[in-house]
Amino acid sequence: MKNRRHEIILEEISKQPVATQEALIAILAEHGIHTTQATLSRDIQQLSLVKQRDENGVYRYTLPAAAVTEKSLFAEAVVSVDYAMNTIVLKCRAGMAQGTCAAIDSVNHEGVVGTIAGDDTIFILVRSEADAKKLSKKFRSELMHGK
Repeated sequence: MKNRRHEIILEEISKQPVATQEALIAILAEHGIHTTQATLSRDIQQLSLVKQRDENGVYRYTLPAAAVTEKSLFAEAVVSVDYAMNTIVLKCRAGMAQGTCAAIDSVNHEGVVGTIAGDDTIFILVRSEADAKKLSKKFRSELMHGK
């Protein structure tokens, strides 16, 4: 249920301006998910969402990638990068994997089939071991240069 809530929150804040937790609760209810303000507050924290002004000066929830560059977010969140065959594993600081994964997804890296994030780990499935090696190298470079 939590993963579904997170998916809906990320999807909706990317489609429309959402300024309050009450609005998010109403949006979730439209999707058949009823939640409390306390649970939503934890979701916002786990997703590392921030409130910032959009181009119209209206405050809204945004993904971390919209608040800071992907590289600086990546460098702050990711602790290590490794791969096995065609799967890349990113270890993150506690609670930062889902927001970081959303930022990674927004870039559309070549060869990526899909991603999945827990609390502190991201799995990235790529088409081949060569793709995994190439993207891991890029991530390691971002990790080193972003700090």
